[in-house]
Amino acid sequence: MRGNECPVHVADGVLGTQCHICAFFNGFDEQHRVLRSFIKEGFERGDKAFHIVDPELRDDHLKRLAEAGIDVEQAIATGQLELRRWQDAYLRDDRFDQDGMLALLEEVLGSGAAAGNALVRFVSRVEPSLVDKAGEDNWLEYETRVNYAVSKYNDPVICTYDLTNFSASLVMDMLRVHPVVIVGGVLQENPFFVPPDQFLLELRERKSARRSAIQAH
Repeated sequence: MRGNECPVHVADGVLGTQCHICAFFNGFDEQHRVLRSFIKEGFERGDKAFHIVDPELRDDHLKRLAEAGIDVEQAIATGQLELRRWQDAYLRDDRFDQDGMLALLEEVLGSGAAAGNALVRFVSRVEPSLVDKAGEDNWLEYETRVNYAVSKYNDPVICTYDLTNFSASLVMDMLRVHPVVIVGGVLQENPFFVPPDQFLLELRERKSARRSAIQAH
């Protein structure tokens, strides 16, 4: 349990003190099936839901929330549910902006208590086109820095990745920058997690090695 708060249930587990979660799924169906109870619990408790989705999946996402028993129209009207296209969250003038997105994340997480919400439950579906636009190194740096922001709050932040859309190497790196992981529908502490200071140093060394290799040729 996290302090004196009500336990947060995710994927048949209970969230501990670490709140930055990487969730690996095979398809949108599995994502909703595994996260449905987590999302529904939040609405029942009066938590705010902040969801980032591919615009092509927006209607499907809302339909599945309604099927879970959530009054979607009322939730949007009251502000309990905020739904954004990934382009309207991660991009500034069609460019990926790490600092801008981290500022938005902190703004969203910090706004929960002020709005009378017990928690903010942040769920973002990461798309290949977003990672391509950011560049893998830039995206990894962002995901690593998210740990600094999330550590200031108690709000769960879930980054979802469809395993059918990403390379094995990127999936392994994503595994290393999240302290908690959902794999096979099960929540667990991540034994492969690398602290952000250490991983950022590793990223810098990778970039330097690549530059040296290019110059050598």
